[in-house]
Amino acid sequence: MKAIVIGGTGATGKELIAQLLEDHRFDTVTVLVRRPFFSQHAKLTEIILDFEKLSDYKAHIQGDVAFSCLGTTLKDAGGKNAQWRVDHDYQLEFASIAKANGVESFMLLSAFGANAKSSFFYNKMKGTLEENIKKLDFIQLVILHPGGIERPDSNRRGEKAMIKFLKALNAIGLFKGYEPISTNRLAKAMIASYFKFKEKQKIVVLKEIMEISV
Repeated sequence: MKAIVIGGTGATGKELIAQLLEDHRFDTVTVLVRRPFFSQHAKLTEIILDFEKLSDYKAHIQGDVAFSCLGTTLKDAGGKNAQWRVDHDYQLEFASIAKANGVESFMLLSAFGANAKSSFFYNKMKGTLEENIKKLDFIQLVILHPGGIERPDSNRRGEKAMIKFLKALNAIGLFKGYEPISTNRLAKAMIASYFKFKEKQKIVVLKEIMEISV
């Protein structure tokens, strides 16, 4: 099988690429990136591109399954419009090209609380992306809704403090929907979802993510 990935240089994406390369079920893995990043591997094809010109690379967006875990923070993006461009527009265009090229399965890493009608910008952005990708009518669409994501190499003090806070709340039974999950397990869940869930459109909630990523 052939997998194609965007967001491969992010915390979860790096784990995903590593696991796909180790998985004997996948013969080739294509990753779309802005700059050279990965070491050479017999199964890996790295496509360097400008996401503003994604359609120029549509010939490379082919395979059995597409994994989309692209994303940025409001701070790193520099504003809401820029974050929307990355988190929504780039991923939707990637999905649209994949669908047009005959990719049957699409795995989308979204977020707990995603809702197109939300008054919160982040939740609305994620929810709007989900609704627009649903309209593409993939044979198999799986959307994962993790809570907090625990990044082992994070140097963001605020993020680390929030993970500790969420763990403490979970220890006493609160905010279960936001229970932190490691990027390693989240990547494992993305791959497992492809093989496990055969529904046309499936949202994988945190409880299920935890169960299939052991």
